[in-house]
Amino acid sequence: MDRQRNDLLAEMARDAALERSDFLVRAGEQLERFLRDQSDRIRELGGLTLIDDDPDYLAMAPDGTFRSRSRVFDEVTGQWQSDTEIIETGGELVELYNPADVFAAFADAATEGVWTGGDGGGGAGDDEEAGEAAVPELDRFGTPIPGADPYAAAADQWAAGQPEVLQADTPDEAAAALYELALDFQERSQRSEAGLLEQFENASAALMSRVGTVVIVDDLDEHLELAGQGFRGQVIPEGQSRWTDLSGPEDVVRFYDPTDVFGDLADAIADAYPGIAPEDDEDEGEGDEDVEDVEDVEDDAGDGAGKDGDRP
Repeated sequence: MDRQRNDLLAEMARDAALERSDFLVRAGEQLERFLRDQSDRIRELGGLTLIDDDPDYLAMAPDGTFRSRSRVFDEVTGQWQSDTEIIETGGELVELYNPADVFAAFADAATEGVWTGGDGGGGAGDDEEAGEAAVPELDRFGTPIPGADPYAAAADQWAAGQPEVLQADTPDEAAAALYELALDFQERSQRSEAGLLEQFENASAALMSRVGTVVIVDDLDEHLELAGQGFRGQVIPEGQSRWTDLSGPEDVVRFYDPTDVFGDLADAIADAYPGIAPEDDEDEGEGDEDVEDVEDVEDDAGDGAGKDGDRP
């Protein structure tokens, strides 16, 4: 019993570690995209302070790097010491800060006017230039407005992203509210799935230039492939007679489950390049190749990467 419990806990810990790594990768990529889009503005503004809540301090320099300051207790001297760290990328930043807090801090800085170089009256530039050498580098990236609380802003932003659940006093009202909630989360799920496909397109772009087009599904009423420009395809939705073009991730997730798409893509690549598949997988599949081929044809319309039908 103890061994089974330990195995379950070990599997849970492994899955949690994988999910954490995947989350940090996605969050880092999202923050990097935001920083690239804002790089010219940040450079022109001269940097900004994102968090100034003693002892925590986070500022962004004009070159796009971050300065993080924290306080640590020195057991030798028995005193608190300030520790300043330079963070080079957004990917490193999300290891130390909650991504929601970082985005909220940017939004708060823009809203509250925490930008360097604001209106300060004539002659201020000369005074600043004269005294710049005496000001620590960390403190020159923007001046926070007293009372600004990026953590409260992060909480507000989180609350704003939560779904609106309608009040219900009767079973019919509860059913209607539940129906709307299900549609809301279906839309959220499709946006998340589309983002996953888009990330794969970006990550695989260089490899696809060497491999070429990979056909994932090719049937009478559907065709899906991965080419240099990403996922593309056509389907005939159930109950219709005309082809519908799938020109990007947003279209693909209306008809396909990304998990099945990636699985069938791996199978298609292994079929095209037999030497890359693990030997164990090849041995297991040799005896059942013909049966699996028949099952794949029968299941294409409903399982695997086959059409799910339009998911409104």
